[in-house]
Amino acid sequence: MFGYSPLAILIILLLVLILFGAGKLPEIGSSLGRGIKNFKRALEGKDEIEAQARKEDDADRKG
Repeated sequence: MFGYSPLAILIILLLVLILFGAGKLPEIGSSLGRGIKNFKRALEGKDEIEAQARKEDDADRKG
């Protein structure tokens, strides 16, 4: 996979886990996924940015 050995990928994943902690990983993953989705929409010519999911995430944190 991209010229990296499985051991190198495992070490990178462990470093990410240590740096950000287990609690932040789902938030980072959803933000990354939302960013990729918005990027794809922009490439297709759709200028809308997904703001609805962000509002729902904020409501979940408050309530």
